[in-house]
Amino acid sequence: MKINLILAVLCSFPTLLAQTTAPVEAASHSALKAEPRGGGWMKRHESMNKYAAAKQYDILFIGDSITQGWEGSGKGVWEKHYADKNALNLGISGDRTEHVIWRLQNGNLKNQENAKLAIIMIGTNNTGHSRQNPKETAEGVAKIVSLVRKGSPKAKILLLGVFPRGQKPDDKLRQLNVDINKRIAKLHDGETVHYLNLDSIFLNDDGILTKEVMPDALHPREKGYNMWADAMAPKVKELGGL
Repeated sequence: MKINLILAVLCSFPTLLAQTTAPVEAASHSALKAEPRGGGWMKRHESMNKYAAAKQYDILFIGDSITQGWEGSGKGVWEKHYADKNALNLGISGDRTEHVIWRLQNGNLKNQENAKLAIIMIGTNNTGHSRQNPKETAEGVAKIVSLVRKGSPKAKILLLGVFPRGQKPDDKLRQLNVDINKRIAKLHDGETVHYLNLDSIFLNDDGILTKEVMPDALHPREKGYNMWADAMAPKVKELGGL
């Protein structure tokens, strides 16, 4: 009897070991692999975590340098449109989707269960850094949307198309962003997630991105932030953010 019991335990051991050591599903590409950065990036991340933990915000802006730019070229526009709207800027210059994923998993959404609106615009650095496959970048954006839905379940999500870059329509990096936008537009469900493409407001009739709007063909100057805020305002109001 004892021998049979021992044999039974030994026979079941490989199965139990396989169950307890099953590999965790890994991210299939870099745009999905949560990744922190160092130096000043971590300092800003921790600062945003402190802001998030200290109070509940109604509006969350999530993105890269273009979003962080509300504190730079867009500061006056922010004061006009959002300073009294209980909004938090969660943008960090240079971020790609993988960096935002890490931030959202590590404190940026703490205490934000009751946020009303999250405005997301991310992906142009995946394009600029490595000309990443737009399919991969779009999957990174989709992961960010899912994390916001989990961390701020009451929030409507205003998902912005990645802004145009490059002076001319045939710019290769702009074309990659256009491809990303075609893909992330499919995340729109008209209930929680609302997609909004603002490309047309920044471009002239010939599709040129002028220096008056974005002097480096990537980052808006104050005029560009004004255009952005004005064009977005009706949708923000509709979704309860203003």
